Amino acid sequence: MATLQQIPTSLQPKIPSPKAQFLHKPSTLSFAATIPSLRFASAHTRPRNPAAAGARMSATAAGSYAAALADVAKSNGTLDATSADVEKIDKMFSDEGVFKFFSNPTVDLEKKRGLVDEISASSALQPHTANFLNILIEAKRTDLIKDIVKEFEMVYNRLTDTELATVSSVVKLEPQHLAQIAKQVQKLTGAKNVRIKTAIDPTLVAGFTIRYGNAGSKLIDMSVKKQLEDIAAQLDLGDIQLAV
Repeated sequence: MATLQQIPTSLQPKIPSPKAQFLHKPSTLSFAATIPSLRFASAHTRPRNPAAAGARMSATAAGSYAAALADVAKSNGTLDATSADVEKIDKMFSDEGVFKFFSNPTVDLEKKRGLVDEISASSALQPHTANFLNILIEAKRTDLIKDIVKEFEMVYNRLTDTELATVSSVVKLEPQHLAQIAKQVQKLTGAKNVRIKTAIDPTLVAGFTIRYGNAGSKLIDMSVKKQLEDIAAQLDLGDIQLAV
């Protein structure tokens, strides 16, 4: 993670250059982050896959924004609270109406800022989180919200030695069951902390699955669906002769 630099700067409405910095509007808080400049290929060196190049560019920008926010949160001791703010923002922008409103170029900037103020007050967002939203709005990068949320989660987990586990089940599991799962994941990974995310998946029939590790690369499948698949795989119907 980049070291926080408390250097006042002016707010940049576009994606900043390598030396550009974010500035919190109230003068009591400021945060700096290195945002990579975006290099566009010339007509003679166009990428073979423009879509893939665009995706990589967006991922780089999202990671830089997330790292900047995490730097501020770490510096003022609000990493956990900022993580909670980011989850709130993720839920808000999951609403199609909210996303379209902030992405609409015809909506006046002041109206967008006004709604951010309302959201910040009703959701009790921290000042630097609210300012972060305003930065994305002015830079016209609200399209990166989902990617920023994912990147921030990864940064947060690294900084706090936290293992993220996603538990999928047919019905909502009780808190004590989730606590037991968290303890088991902690034993398997050696992580200092474990965060549990839950999801409902009717296709499992019964039981649950646990995904953890880098990008959910490891799976513990305790579902009835898996058991049925294992039984089906063990059956050799070719050895069965039907009476005629």
